[in-house]
Amino acid sequence: MLKSLFSSAIRADVLALLLNSPDEKFYVREIAKLLRKNPSGVKRELDRLEEMGLIYSEKVANLKYFQANNNSPLFSELKDLIAKSLGLPGALKSLLRANGIKIAFIYGPYAEGEDPSLVDLFVIGPSTPALLMGLQEIEKRFAKKINCTVIEESEYKQKKKKDSSIKRILLEKRITLLGRA
Repeated sequence: MLKSLFSSAIRADVLALLLNSPDEKFYVREIAKLLRKNPSGVKRELDRLEEMGLIYSEKVANLKYFQANNNSPLFSELKDLIAKSLGLPGALKSLLRANGIKIAFIYGPYAEGEDPSLVDLFVIGPSTPALLMGLQEIEKRFAKKINCTVIEESEYKQKKKKDSSIKRILLEKRITLLGRA
């Protein structure tokens, strides 16, 4: 089973996305778009993961939604393994992608290498309950304090050149997770 589980990079990406957002349901094209992968390759890997019992699907109207199988005996171990292999930035990136965020970066003491326990996260996009719950889970998993600033894209465009605190943040050293600010 291990050989079949880790034989594909697409499969690893799909697993990371679904296991980092276990309460979310995704359809094939949505996953392909989030991961920037070919939908046919994503579909093939989803079918294989479903055969292994790691995920399950549910048909709603004409769409088939996929979700992590929380009842799988391997669920928690795989989730921990993925978190360890991706590290904090990888776990944040997966969570942000799963919540439709296009631009995000880490700045402040963590990015400067000064205080690894304090993470300042700047997110440009919608603030959703799933995002906030996911951040709390990542805080617990990595034993870090995450200070998250979420700003809508339209508001960010207006304040980018006028707001001195945003200007200061944009000049600091940062770790880009998604997109360009």
